Amino acid sequence: MTRWTRRRTLRHALAVAFLAGVCIPYAGEAQQSTAPRRIGILVVSFSPESKEAQAFRQGLRDAGYVEGRDVVLEWQFSEGKYDRVPGQAAQLVQSNVDLIVADTTVAAQAAKRATSTIPIVMAFVADPISAGLVNSLAHPGGNITGLSMMIPDVSTKRLYLLKEVVPRLHRVTVLWNPNSPFHAKVIEELKVASPELGIDLNFITVQKPEDIEPAFAAAIRARADALYVIEEPVIYTNRMTLLNLLSKARLPAIFPVRRFVVDGGLICYGTNFEDLFRRSAGYVDRILKGANPGSLPVEQPIKFDLVVNLKTAKALGLTIPQSVIVQADEVIR
Repeated sequence: MTRWTRRRTLRHALAVAFLAGVCIPYAGEAQQSTAPRRIGILVVSFSPESKEAQAFRQGLRDAGYVEGRDVVLEWQFSEGKYDRVPGQAAQLVQSNVDLIVADTTVAAQAAKRATSTIPIVMAFVADPISAGLVNSLAHPGGNITGLSMMIPDVSTKRLYLLKEVVPRLHRVTVLWNPNSPFHAKVIEELKVASPELGIDLNFITVQKPEDIEPAFAAAIRARADALYVIEEPVIYTNRMTLLNLLSKARLPAIFPVRRFVVDGGLICYGTNFEDLFRRSAGYVDRILKGANPGSLPVEQPIKFDLVVNLKTAKALGLTIPQSVIVQADEVIR
């Protein structure tokens, strides 16, 4: 082989090696850039098919993520059954997800007990400080952050709205769950507001689906003029049972979630859960890009739903005041 031939062969080998180095990325970098991040979704109230869940997916898309390519969502839905939640949280941790999104206080507490290292995003926890989830809203600390659905006066405003819609209101039965961490605080607020409105409150517990019909029967025996429903996954996932009972008894009620009214309830006032779920995707984005969850402040609601069903009002023999209608975000006619 001549010297020129040897040089040409060497140049060719060096060129091939250079092109290989440019065109073929380091194996570890290729895997890191293509492997989707795995997000565990621990939900008590809203199913993976719900509008709230779709709002979370939309939030991810808005942040530039493509499901299946950039992220894989692993859903655990307890259907409002609290006893399932700890096991589902443990299952997500065992499957080594990169992050957990929890929809309620119960879900967030279960996730926090299951892991102190995997980041946790609260989608809508009522009172994360009292629930022992964060140190403060401004500086959560630990591995958890997200959104709180509770601001002062929401619960009492519902009671005032109910009085405005049902002027003859004197006796109100409140459905609550002592297992729900924030219900006791709501009850304290209602007890403070009720004397000014001339309302006597009666509290009946609902802890499982089978409690709904007996609780309603107890409300009828107590001669309730209306029902007040606090945010509760057990009731939400079995809402049609309660709505059918209310319809048959022609009893008005106020609810915390729009879906109750869409399905036939009278009126709701509360946090817009779709907005909170969508905004929780923003926390996911920041954490996946390296943010420390304990340093991300907990945000509060900015959107609320006031929805009135005029068809239900007519069936109940009620006339919704114009002052309520003009405030409503949605009126079902």
